[in-house]
Amino acid sequence: MDALVMAGGRGSRLSMGEKPLVELEGRVLLDRVIEALAKSSASRISVAVTQNAPRTRAWCLDRGIEVLDTSGMGYVPDMVEAVEMTGAVGPVMVIMADLPLLTGALLDRISAIYQERPEPALSCHTTLELHRRIGRRPDAVFRYHGRFIVPAGVNILKGSCIREEQEDFHLIMDLLELAVNVNTQDDLALCRRILRGELL
Repeated sequence: MDALVMAGGRGSRLSMGEKPLVELEGRVLLDRVIEALAKSSASRISVAVTQNAPRTRAWCLDRGIEVLDTSGMGYVPDMVEAVEMTGAVGPVMVIMADLPLLTGALLDRISAIYQERPEPALSCHTTLELHRRIGRRPDAVFRYHGRFIVPAGVNILKGSCIREEQEDFHLIMDLLELAVNVNTQDDLALCRRILRGELL
């Protein structure tokens, strides 16, 4: 399975420059996501950037990571553009660059579940209850089968149908690794606590 990291946003709410290069415990966020993918079974790793992220682009190129320059028209248009650039026809795992707690084992677990499903796409979610337990207010909440769920920023889509609406399986996993994406200073502080073992 190919993997695509979306790393072209402005990160304006965090106000620390290009968000993928914000440091967390001595390492930038993007480095942590790339490491998780490198430890997974992903066959190809690409990073999508825009004109908003020149330093992120340079960081990737310095490390031999494939960079895809997208138009910066928004998350979904840039994602579609990037997937088409890869030429992928099979499944592509699309991950946001601000999920520093991901692990290779978790990504492989998600991939394995996808392989067992009949739907062409999969979207990862956590429950609103988990966010409340850790004192976090998520940006988006949806009601699904009587539960409130929160998108996690990890999705699998079929490359050959990337311009079509794809039926997706909602995978709900109450894991901290999926619950915390870094949008604010509070999110960054929460990640530090988790990495230091201060929040179980």
